[in-house]
Amino acid sequence: MPPRVSDVMTEAPLSLPLDATLYEAARVMRDEGIGDVLVTYAGRLCGVVTDRDIVVRAVAESRDTSLTPLGDVCTAELTTVQADDDTATVARLMCEQAVRRLPVVDAAQRPVGIVSIGDLAVANGDAGPLGEISKAPPNN
Repeated sequence: MPPRVSDVMTEAPLSLPLDATLYEAARVMRDEGIGDVLVTYAGRLCGVVTDRDIVVRAVAESRDTSLTPLGDVCTAELTTVQADDDTATVARLMCEQAVRRLPVVDAAQRPVGIVSIGDLAVANGDAGPLGEISKAPPNN
């Protein structure tokens, strides 16, 4: 039986409220060595913003990152999983949705974790490059 999401996910993912700015998200990403931040409204997941979103949807469009709220550029239509889902289901969803990470939510849609394609590689004992890259510390 495949491991559960709770066995491989990163717990307590970083999140910012919907009205936080892109500048705030970029600083969090830089300071924490991550490429995405979950976006919440009243504590519930409502989107995700990635470093690529900031570049493509904001900087390339000449938006002021210190004034633009996350709600203007985040991806709001999300596929999510729950902590008790199995990793085979997560892998299938990632393939179907062509995404590299999925937010993990509780029954009330509050974020409790995030699972990445690298987490799945490490959990499956992948000795190839993806597993090794995923285990490496971020390069700030």
